[in-house]
Amino acid sequence: MILRIVEYGDPVLREKGARVDPVTAEHRKLAHNMLETMRENNGLGLAAPQIGRVIQLAVIDVTGSERPSQLFIGVREVVVESMMPMVLINPIISRPRGEERGMEGCLSFPGLALEIPRAHEVSVEAADLQGKTQRFTCTGLLARAIQHEADHLNGILFIDRANPMDIEPLKPELEKLQRANRRTR
Repeated sequence: MILRIVEYGDPVLREKGARVDPVTAEHRKLAHNMLETMRENNGLGLAAPQIGRVIQLAVIDVTGSERPSQLFIGVREVVVESMMPMVLINPIISRPRGEERGMEGCLSFPGLALEIPRAHEVSVEAADLQGKTQRFTCTGLLARAIQHEADHLNGILFIDRANPMDIEPLKPELEKLQRANRRTR
């Protein structure tokens, strides 16, 4: 089922997601619907707050992107596509290494893309849909996507990480989007 994506201005995007424990059939169904919604909207990732659910759950699929990624389990490199789509529950990001700037968009900011600095490499610990803890290290686009979605789970938006000089010319557009989507909870 395709879900409605919450856009900038809705206060739910600024809320920190609640921990998911235990992982239930409802969470598995939600993850499936989020993947459908993400693909329908040509996204690489989607976090639960973006569909109005304030929990620590995100989905990612970087398959088919020309931007490179690597994924390591321990010291063994794994084919990234073999791990896609990826569901991250209660993700913890650690050991950020290197920094690179890259263009990012966000399904909650239709039509907007900004250059955002992110760590080139991160280590991740998260539960999967069976509730089992997965640990891996990743680089490139996958690392960027995971950082972006983890930010959403903590109420942080990609515009918060942008250079203020890049945001300035977009303020009228952002204010219009914010007014259109502001609601009280």
